[in-house]
Amino acid sequence: MKKSLIVTMALTLSLSLAACGNNTNNGANNGNAAASNNAPTNNAASADLSGSILASGSTALQPLVDQVSKEFMEKNSGVSIQVQGGGSGTGLTQVSEGQAQIGNSDVFAEEKLDADKAAELVDHQVAVVAMAAVTNKDVGVDNLTKQQLVDIFTGKVTNWKDVGGKDAKIQIVNRPSSSGTRATFEKFALGTKTEDLEGSIQEDASGTVKKLVSETPGAIGYLALSYLDDSVTALKYDGVDANVDNVANGSYPVWAYEHMYTKGEPDAATKAFLDYMVSEEVQNDEGDVVEMGYIPISKMEVKRDAAGAVTK
Repeated sequence: MKKSLIVTMALTLSLSLAACGNNTNNGANNGNAAASNNAPTNNAASADLSGSILASGSTALQPLVDQVSKEFMEKNSGVSIQVQGGGSGTGLTQVSEGQAQIGNSDVFAEEKLDADKAAELVDHQVAVVAMAAVTNKDVGVDNLTKQQLVDIFTGKVTNWKDVGGKDAKIQIVNRPSSSGTRATFEKFALGTKTEDLEGSIQEDASGTVKKLVSETPGAIGYLALSYLDDSVTALKYDGVDANVDNVANGSYPVWAYEHMYTKGEPDAATKAFLDYMVSEEVQNDEGDVVEMGYIPISKMEVKRDAAGAVTK
Protein backbone atom coordinates (compact mmCIF):
# COMPACT_ATOMS: atom_id res chain seq x y z
CA MET A 1 0.00 0.00 0.00
CA LYS A 2 2.89 2.31 0.81
CA LYS A 3 4.35 1.57 -2.58
CA SER A 4 1.03 2.23 -4.22
CA LEU A 5 0.65 5.53 -2.37
CA ILE A 6 4.13 6.67 -3.41
CA VAL A 7 3.44 5.87 -7.09
CA THR A 8 0.14 7.75 -6.91
CA MET A 9 1.80 10.81 -5.38
CA ALA A 10 4.55 10.74 -8.01
CA LEU A 11 2.00 10.63 -10.81
CA THR A 12 0.06 13.52 -9.26
CA LEU A 13 3.23 15.61 -8.95
CA SER A 14 4.20 14.91 -12.59
CA LEU A 15 0.79 15.97 -13.82
CA SER A 16 0.96 19.17 -11.79
CA LEU A 17 4.40 20.05 -13.18
CA ALA A 18 3.24 19.39 -16.72
CA ALA A 19 0.27 21.69 -16.22
CA CYS A 20 2.54 24.41 -14.90
CA GLY A 21 4.81 23.95 -17.89
CA ASN A 22 1.91 24.33 -20.28
CA ASN A 23 0.75 27.45 -18.51
CA THR A 24 4.25 28.90 -18.72
CA ASN A 25 4.49 28.15 -22.46
CA ASN A 26 1.06 29.62 -23.06
CA GLY A 27 2.14 32.73 -21.22
CA ALA A 28 5.21 32.99 -23.43
CA ASN A 29 3.12 32.50 -26.57
CA ASN A 30 0.67 35.11 -25.39
CA GLY A 31 3.57 37.47 -24.86
CA ASN A 32 4.81 36.89 -28.43
CA ALA A 33 1.32 37.40 -29.74
CA ALA A 34 1.15 40.69 -27.91
CA ALA A 35 4.48 41.72 -29.42
CA SER A 36 3.23 40.76 -32.89
CA ASN A 37 0.06 42.71 -32.30
CA ASN A 38 2.20 45.66 -31.29
CA ALA A 39 4.27 45.46 -34.49
CA PRO A 40 1.49 46.80 -36.70
CA THR A 41 1.24 49.72 -34.31
CA ASN A 42 4.19 51.28 -36.17
CA ASN A 43 2.37 50.72 -39.43
CA ALA A 44 -0.72 52.21 -37.89
CA ALA A 45 1.32 55.25 -36.89
CA SER A 46 2.48 55.49 -40.49
CA ALA A 47 -1.12 55.19 -41.65
CA ASP A 48 -2.09 57.92 -39.20
CA LEU A 49 0.33 60.32 -40.91
CA SER A 50 -1.78 62.82 -42.81
CA GLY A 51 -1.60 66.10 -44.64
CA SER A 52 -1.42 67.76 -48.04
CA ILE A 53 1.91 68.71 -49.58
CA LEU A 54 2.55 70.91 -52.61
CA ALA A 55 6.07 70.63 -54.04
CA SER A 56 6.69 73.08 -56.88
CA GLY A 57 9.62 74.45 -58.85
CA SER A 58 12.48 72.82 -60.72
CA THR A 59 11.42 70.81 -63.77
CA ALA A 60 14.84 69.12 -63.70
CA LEU A 61 13.97 67.67 -60.28
CA GLN A 62 10.28 67.19 -61.00
CA PRO A 63 10.44 63.63 -62.44
CA LEU A 64 12.24 62.30 -59.37
CA VAL A 65 9.98 64.03 -56.85
CA ASP A 66 6.91 62.91 -58.78
CA GLN A 67 8.02 59.26 -58.83
CA VAL A 68 9.07 59.14 -55.18
CA SER A 69 5.90 60.94 -54.07
CA LYS A 70 3.77 58.18 -55.62
CA GLU A 71 5.69 55.52 -53.74
CA PHE A 72 5.43 57.52 -50.51
CA MET A 73 1.67 57.94 -50.88
CA GLU A 74 1.27 54.19 -51.40
CA LYS A 75 2.94 53.69 -48.02
CA ASN A 76 1.11 56.62 -46.37
CA SER A 77 -2.46 56.73 -47.59
CA GLY A 78 -3.32 59.73 -45.44
CA VAL A 79 -0.84 62.00 -47.22
CA SER A 80 -1.60 63.74 -50.52
CA ILE A 81 1.33 65.13 -52.53
CA GLN A 82 1.01 67.32 -55.60
CA VAL A 83 4.14 67.99 -57.69
CA GLN A 84 4.30 70.97 -60.04
CA GLY A 85 6.98 72.53 -62.24
CA GLY A 86 7.37 76.19 -63.10
CA GLY A 87 11.12 76.55 -62.56
CA SER A 88 13.35 76.96 -59.52
CA GLY A 89 12.54 80.64 -59.10
CA THR A 90 8.84 79.85 -58.95
CA GLY A 91 9.35 77.08 -56.41
CA LEU A 92 11.51 79.24 -54.16
CA THR A 93 9.04 82.14 -54.33
CA GLN A 94 6.07 79.91 -53.56
CA VAL A 95 7.67 78.22 -50.56
CA SER A 96 8.92 81.58 -49.28
CA GLU A 97 5.42 83.04 -49.49
CA GLY A 98 3.77 80.00 -47.91
CA GLN A 99 2.01 78.92 -51.10
CA ALA A 100 3.84 75.57 -51.17
CA GLN A 101 5.27 73.31 -48.49
CA ILE A 102 8.33 72.49 -50.62
CA GLY A 103 10.23 74.59 -53.16
CA ASN A 104 12.23 72.41 -55.57
CA SER A 105 15.33 74.14 -56.89
CA ASP A 106 18.48 73.48 -58.89
CA VAL A 107 20.16 76.47 -57.26
CA PHE A 108 20.81 77.73 -53.74
CA ALA A 109 17.99 79.96 -52.45
CA GLU A 110 20.30 82.95 -52.11
CA GLU A 111 20.82 82.90 -55.88
CA LYS A 112 17.14 83.69 -56.49
CA LEU A 113 15.82 85.36 -53.32
CA ASP A 114 16.98 88.30 -51.27
CA ALA A 115 19.08 87.46 -48.22
CA ASP A 116 16.31 87.83 -45.63
CA LYS A 117 13.89 85.55 -47.48
CA ALA A 118 16.60 83.00 -48.25
CA ALA A 119 17.57 82.90 -44.56
CA GLU A 120 14.04 81.77 -43.65
CA LEU A 121 14.33 78.64 -45.78
CA VAL A 122 15.77 75.28 -44.76
CA ASP A 123 17.79 73.46 -47.41
CA HIS A 124 17.20 69.72 -47.92
CA GLN A 125 19.64 68.43 -50.56
CA VAL A 126 18.31 65.22 -52.08
CA ALA A 127 20.49 64.52 -55.14
CA VAL A 128 22.86 65.97 -57.72
CA VAL A 129 21.77 66.81 -61.25
CA ALA A 130 24.11 67.17 -64.22
CA MET A 131 23.18 69.02 -67.39
CA ALA A 132 24.34 68.69 -70.96
CA ALA A 133 23.97 70.75 -74.11
CA VAL A 134 21.78 68.81 -76.54
CA THR A 135 21.20 69.17 -80.25
CA ASN A 136 18.95 67.90 -82.97
CA LYS A 137 20.47 64.63 -84.17
CA ASP A 138 21.04 65.94 -87.70
CA VAL A 139 23.38 68.88 -86.95
CA GLY A 140 26.53 66.76 -87.20
CA VAL A 141 28.22 67.80 -83.94
CA ASP A 142 28.89 65.73 -80.81
CA ASN A 143 31.34 67.98 -78.94
CA LEU A 144 31.60 71.70 -78.26
CA THR A 145 34.15 73.69 -76.32
CA LYS A 146 33.15 76.21 -73.68
CA GLN A 147 33.97 79.07 -76.04
CA GLN A 148 31.93 77.57 -78.87
CA LEU A 149 28.93 77.28 -76.55
CA VAL A 150 29.38 80.89 -75.44
CA ASP A 151 29.56 82.02 -79.06
CA ILE A 152 26.37 80.14 -79.91
CA PHE A 153 24.32 81.32 -76.94
CA THR A 154 25.46 84.93 -77.35
CA GLY A 155 24.69 84.94 -81.08
CA LYS A 156 28.27 85.23 -82.39
CA VAL A 157 27.97 81.88 -84.18
CA THR A 158 24.71 81.25 -86.02
CA ASN A 159 25.54 78.36 -88.38
CA TRP A 160 26.58 74.84 -87.47
CA LYS A 161 29.27 74.76 -90.16
CA ASP A 162 31.28 77.28 -88.10
CA VAL A 163 31.69 74.73 -85.29
CA GLY A 164 32.27 71.65 -87.43
CA GLY A 165 28.68 70.71 -88.28
CA LYS A 166 26.51 70.84 -91.37
CA ASP A 167 25.57 74.03 -93.19
CA ALA A 168 22.42 74.83 -91.21
CA LYS A 169 21.10 77.69 -89.14
CA ILE A 170 21.40 77.31 -85.37
CA GLN A 171 18.08 77.46 -83.53
CA ILE A 172 18.43 78.12 -79.79
CA VAL A 173 15.85 76.59 -77.46
CA ASN A 174 16.33 78.34 -74.13
CA ARG A 175 14.79 78.33 -70.67
CA PRO A 176 13.29 81.44 -69.00
CA SER A 177 15.32 83.53 -66.58
CA SER A 178 13.48 81.96 -63.61
CA SER A 179 14.82 78.52 -64.51
CA GLY A 180 17.40 76.93 -62.24
CA THR A 181 18.48 74.73 -65.14
CA ARG A 182 19.32 77.86 -67.12
CA ALA A 183 21.14 79.40 -64.16
CA THR A 184 23.21 76.24 -63.72
CA PHE A 185 23.99 75.96 -67.43
CA GLU A 186 25.01 79.61 -67.71
CA LYS A 187 27.09 79.54 -64.54
CA PHE A 188 28.99 76.31 -65.08
CA ALA A 189 28.91 75.70 -68.85
CA LEU A 190 29.10 79.26 -70.19
CA GLY A 191 30.57 81.15 -67.25
CA THR A 192 28.34 84.12 -68.07
CA LYS A 193 24.71 85.18 -68.19
CA THR A 194 23.16 85.59 -71.63
CA GLU A 195 20.43 87.71 -73.15
CA ASP A 196 17.39 86.24 -74.90
CA LEU A 197 18.31 86.50 -78.56
CA GLU A 198 15.80 87.47 -81.22
CA GLY A 199 14.45 84.35 -82.88
CA SER A 200 15.33 82.04 -79.99
CA ILE A 201 12.63 79.83 -78.50
CA GLN A 202 11.94 79.95 -74.79
CA GLU A 203 10.19 77.13 -72.93
CA ASP A 204 9.33 76.59 -69.26
CA ALA A 205 9.56 72.79 -69.12
CA SER A 206 12.49 70.49 -69.75
CA GLY A 207 10.23 67.94 -71.40
CA THR A 208 9.09 70.53 -73.93
CA VAL A 209 12.70 71.57 -74.58
CA LYS A 210 13.61 67.97 -75.40
CA LYS A 211 10.64 67.63 -77.76
CA LEU A 212 11.46 70.88 -79.57
CA VAL A 213 15.16 70.08 -79.94
CA SER A 214 14.37 66.62 -81.29
CA GLU A 215 11.87 67.97 -83.84
CA THR A 216 13.39 71.32 -84.87
CA PRO A 217 16.14 71.35 -87.54
CA GLY A 218 19.37 72.94 -86.27
CA ALA A 219 18.13 73.15 -82.68
CA ILE A 220 20.30 73.32 -79.56
CA GLY A 221 19.22 73.43 -75.93
CA TYR A 222 20.29 71.92 -72.61
CA LEU A 223 18.77 69.27 -70.38
CA ALA A 224 19.34 67.43 -67.13
CA LEU A 225 20.78 63.95 -67.66
CA SER A 226 17.50 62.53 -66.35
CA TYR A 227 15.82 63.73 -69.57
CA LEU A 228 18.35 62.36 -72.03
CA ASP A 229 17.41 59.66 -74.52
CA ASP A 230 18.21 58.80 -78.13
CA SER A 231 15.82 61.44 -79.50
CA VAL A 232 18.57 64.09 -79.07
CA THR A 233 22.37 64.21 -79.16
CA ALA A 234 24.02 64.96 -75.81
CA LEU A 235 27.23 66.92 -76.47
CA LYS A 236 30.58 66.42 -74.83
CA TYR A 237 31.87 69.50 -73.03
CA ASP A 238 35.49 70.26 -73.96
CA GLY A 239 35.78 66.60 -74.91
CA VAL A 240 34.38 65.27 -71.63
CA ASP A 241 31.27 63.10 -71.60
CA ALA A 242 28.37 64.12 -69.40
CA ASN A 243 28.06 61.01 -67.24
CA VAL A 244 27.86 60.06 -63.58
CA ASP A 245 31.52 59.12 -63.13
CA ASN A 246 32.81 62.35 -64.66
CA VAL A 247 30.44 64.43 -62.57
CA ALA A 248 31.31 62.56 -59.36
CA ASN A 249 35.07 62.98 -59.80
CA GLY A 250 34.79 66.63 -60.79
CA SER A 251 36.01 66.35 -64.40
CA TYR A 252 32.59 67.37 -65.80
CA PRO A 253 31.65 70.76 -64.32
CA VAL A 254 28.02 71.31 -65.35
CA TRP A 255 26.12 70.05 -62.31
CA ALA A 256 24.21 71.29 -59.29
CA TYR A 257 22.61 70.06 -56.10
CA GLU A 258 18.90 69.33 -56.17
CA HIS A 259 17.35 71.21 -53.26
CA MET A 260 13.95 70.78 -51.64
CA TYR A 261 13.46 73.89 -49.51
CA THR A 262 10.98 74.34 -46.67
CA LYS A 263 10.11 77.55 -44.85
CA GLY A 264 11.43 76.78 -41.41
CA GLU A 265 11.24 73.23 -40.13
CA PRO A 266 8.67 71.11 -41.99
CA ASP A 267 5.47 69.66 -40.54
CA ALA A 268 5.31 65.94 -39.74
CA ALA A 269 4.05 64.77 -43.14
CA THR A 270 6.50 66.95 -45.10
CA LYS A 271 9.40 65.86 -42.89
CA ALA A 272 8.49 62.20 -43.38
CA PHE A 273 8.43 62.70 -47.16
CA LEU A 274 11.78 64.51 -47.16
CA ASP A 275 13.28 61.77 -45.00
CA TYR A 276 12.00 59.19 -47.48
CA MET A 277 13.60 61.13 -50.36
CA VAL A 278 17.05 60.56 -48.82
CA SER A 279 16.37 57.05 -47.53
CA GLU A 280 18.49 54.09 -48.59
CA GLU A 281 15.51 52.71 -50.48
CA VAL A 282 15.43 55.74 -52.77
CA GLN A 283 19.16 56.56 -52.86
CA ASN A 284 20.78 53.12 -53.35
CA ASP A 285 22.16 51.85 -56.66
CA GLU A 286 18.82 50.29 -57.58
CA GLY A 287 16.69 53.13 -56.22
CA ASP A 288 14.86 55.91 -58.01
CA VAL A 289 17.71 58.45 -57.82
CA VAL A 290 20.13 56.33 -59.85
CA GLU A 291 17.50 54.70 -62.04
CA MET A 292 16.18 58.07 -63.16
CA GLY A 293 19.56 59.57 -64.06
CA TYR A 294 20.36 61.57 -60.93
CA ILE A 295 23.38 61.13 -58.71
CA PRO A 296 23.22 60.34 -54.98
CA ILE A 297 25.08 62.98 -52.98
CA SER A 298 26.98 60.17 -51.24
CA LYS A 299 28.70 59.31 -54.55
CA MET A 300 30.14 62.78 -55.07
CA GLU A 301 33.92 63.03 -54.63
CA VAL A 302 33.72 66.82 -54.79
CA LYS A 303 31.56 69.45 -53.09
CA ARG A 304 30.30 72.80 -54.30
CA ASP A 305 29.24 75.84 -52.27
CA ALA A 306 26.69 78.54 -53.13
CA ALA A 307 29.40 80.64 -54.77
CA GLY A 308 30.25 77.75 -57.11
CA ALA A 309 33.63 76.90 -55.58
CA VAL A 310 34.48 73.19 -55.83
CA THR A 311 36.44 71.34 -53.14
CA LYS A 312 37.41 67.71 -52.67
